[in-house]
Amino acid sequence: MKRNNIFLVLIVLLSLTIGFLFGRQNNLNLPTISNSNNPSINKLNRLITYLTSDYVDKINADSLVRVVIEDIVNKLDPHSIYIPAVQSESLSESMQGNFEGIGVQFRMLQDTIAVSRVLDGGPSKKAGLKPGDRILIADQDTLHSKELKNEQIISKLKGSSKTPVRLTVFRKKKDSIYTFDIIRGPVPLPSVNSSYMIDRNTGYIKINRFAQTTYSEFRDALIGLQVQELKNLILDLRGNPGGYLLPAKQIADDFLAAQKAIVIVEGNNGKRERTVSSSEGLYESGRLYLLVDEDSASASEVIAGAVQDNDRGLIIGRRTFGKGLVQQQMPLGEGDQIRLTTARYYTPTGRSIQKPYDSSNRLEYYAEVRDRYKKGEIKNNINEKINDSLIFKTPKGRTVYGGGGITPDVYIYDNDSPNESWNRYLIGSNLIDLFVFLELDKNHKKYNFNNAPRFFNEELPFKGEFIQAFKSFCKQYNLPIQINSENENRILNSIKAFIALQLFDENTYIRITNKKDPFILRALEEIKNP
Repeated sequence: MKRNNIFLVLIVLLSLTIGFLFGRQNNLNLPTISNSNNPSINKLNRLITYLTSDYVDKINADSLVRVVIEDIVNKLDPHSIYIPAVQSESLSESMQGNFEGIGVQFRMLQDTIAVSRVLDGGPSKKAGLKPGDRILIADQDTLHSKELKNEQIISKLKGSSKTPVRLTVFRKKKDSIYTFDIIRGPVPLPSVNSSYMIDRNTGYIKINRFAQTTYSEFRDALIGLQVQELKNLILDLRGNPGGYLLPAKQIADDFLAAQKAIVIVEGNNGKRERTVSSSEGLYESGRLYLLVDEDSASASEVIAGAVQDNDRGLIIGRRTFGKGLVQQQMPLGEGDQIRLTTARYYTPTGRSIQKPYDSSNRLEYYAEVRDRYKKGEIKNNINEKINDSLIFKTPKGRTVYGGGGITPDVYIYDNDSPNESWNRYLIGSNLIDLFVFLELDKNHKKYNFNNAPRFFNEELPFKGEFIQAFKSFCKQYNLPIQINSENENRILNSIKAFIALQLFDENTYIRITNKKDPFILRALEEIKNP
């Protein structure tokens, strides 16, 4: 598989995940459209009535209405989407920052549920479940050897808070059966998934999305770093598709002195609302470095634009996605919702970073990120001609650009060959996660990693054995990875990181991956040589 094929997969995912930026977080009242004064709405109502009551064949009105809604929404901008009730729950969980259940991730091994990770703060962690445990029975329902689908398994394990579930579990490490009585409850889905000091004066915070809990998580993380002599902050927004606008404003406010513009929002009536910073910022004077890439969108771009346009910090990475539209999620009834674009936003200098789009071709819109590789932007200097009308100046006279994302101050290029890029993709993918799980499960008596700080600070043991096992894994699954002296250390670092993710926590996983991360390394160079 080549890079283009990877991006085709990503495009499908991006179409579902990128580009939601909510102007408000409060619920809306469902509008009434019956007996509307709008002739077009009345026509649509009559048509549905005629089809359901008078058409010669029976019509499924729900399916018909859904088709009409989807067809209308698909003719709008690429970020307006229809959300059926069946999808709204999972989206809502992601944005509220938690879900209700027992708190495990699992994979199926030989038709048996194997726990791959026990989530921090969830009921299973408190009860004592461990990675590698096989869940055999939930209450009276046998879950193994039934070829159950993931949805069926989740329905057995998830449930409302304070409801009990009894799990019968086989623990391979002890060769024993255990019973756990678990009370379901809220399981945190943190949006700030890493925070630590890289060195004595440099802190790092990673935000993966902007949810209801993001600002409180960010504030706690920042305060935690400030008590450790924080002087330089690296804020990682790579891969962050956005979310709520409010926490993005609050975070930008913490970086800016009083009365600095954060973002300008313009509704369909042409009225502009300008948000400015307060005098209560937590980090107004320390040095600031933002990491972004082509998957940083929406609220991520609001922060990057505010920082760049106010000459507050350095933007490092690659040109961001390019989304300057604001959505509002609105109920349609019976659990269905629409995420509708209701405004445009502009950075403090007045630039729109929304990239062009054709409403009739959403796939092409998301494929634009792939086209940046084709045009050589990711490998070399930016060769695109800039329209004079898209050039803006910051207060200190720096040139910044509108018209398609935030262009970083320091560009990180990808100069790998196609084979090297493919290798790097596989090495950082869930294939390593699967390999690590199988290897630890098979040799649980040999691998005894139980101390996160020591595991992080020491070299990965059994290096040669891990490499040989990984070669066998690649051969067994016919994976086209070329293992050589140049990428062996990268593979070992990835193996170590996924061991940390499965056995310890996500923060340790990210700390390990960051050791070999070119974006992090470049930020540290800029800190040493400003």
